[in-house]
Amino acid sequence: MTSSLHVQSAAPGFRATARVQSRIRLTQVLEMPEPDLEEEIRKIEAATDFKILKDEGVLKLNPYSEARWSARRFAGRELCVSDSELPELLSGDSSLAKIIRRIGQERFEECFLKDDFLSDEARMKICGISLNELQKIKGLVNDLYIRSEFSSASLPSEAPKKSYSVVLGIMIENGKPALAFFSREIWKGRYSVDVLKKAKFLASLPREKADGLAGFLSRIELIERRKTALYRILEILTEFQAEYLVSGDLGKRSPLTQRAVARKASLPPQSVNALVSNKAVQLPWGLEAPMKSLMPSSKTVLLGKLHDLIAEFPGRTDSELARSLPNLLGVKLSRRSVAQYRSELGVRQLVRDNADVRP
Repeated sequence: MTSSLHVQSAAPGFRATARVQSRIRLTQVLEMPEPDLEEEIRKIEAATDFKILKDEGVLKLNPYSEARWSARRFAGRELCVSDSELPELLSGDSSLAKIIRRIGQERFEECFLKDDFLSDEARMKICGISLNELQKIKGLVNDLYIRSEFSSASLPSEAPKKSYSVVLGIMIENGKPALAFFSREIWKGRYSVDVLKKAKFLASLPREKADGLAGFLSRIELIERRKTALYRILEILTEFQAEYLVSGDLGKRSPLTQRAVARKASLPPQSVNALVSNKAVQLPWGLEAPMKSLMPSSKTVLLGKLHDLIAEFPGRTDSELARSLPNLLGVKLSRRSVAQYRSELGVRQLVRDNADVRP
């Protein structure tokens, strides 16, 4: 009697522990960078259990019918960016985007990503760029991208940055954003499990072997959950931010919360957060940015518009910008707020504001 009561009282705790462990495993897979997931898939497909399950018809790989592929511009490097550096990456009309488009992808890769031994003079001649333009591009590559073999932990502590795994490129086809993945290993197809064959086959095996294969299938199912969820989120983001992605106009981004994306994707908010927290995409103009930049808050959208305004009118003081905002952006901000936002954007005021002058 005592033993029976003990088992009954322990069972809920055991189930709770199993649920917690399951959530932890799922979160780990959701947060896994693309290169790590690619390696995990290779290990799974090389395993004897994988061949057994395929031969028995339990497991199948169904190729994606309309998968698109693209070459990553910054191949072999990892995006490491702080929030203050995002506006230059996010604008298709930024000076960086314009220079790289003018150079062309092939020459850009040849001169700035592959050959570390070219002189600056040679780079300028091959690309047809000025010294100032050369320095801007070198600054982009050196400051925002580290080679994949280096850890983000080695970055200077005074410049807090986060490392992002780049999933795909967004291209424009027939006036609409389209998704083109970088890893064929991950996105070559979808694994499906025949539930009836699974049950019949596992029932025919010794308990230990059946449990091992069931666990192996669980690993595959977690990967498929990640892929399905990530693809759905990317579809939602490109549909919602289509006007911005097609135009490259940072001011055309619309506010979008992770909670709203979770509702549209029928996913728990924590799953959306785990997926987008360390993932990035290559924007149509070739620069890369975190996925979360396609889910900006209202304040972030305002900051983006203010960044473009400052770039357009670099000589305006904080007071002059504050007075022009109602007409230009339809918002009212105090001079102090403009000064604070300018500081957050990392853009210094070029002209001293009379309001700051003290007798």
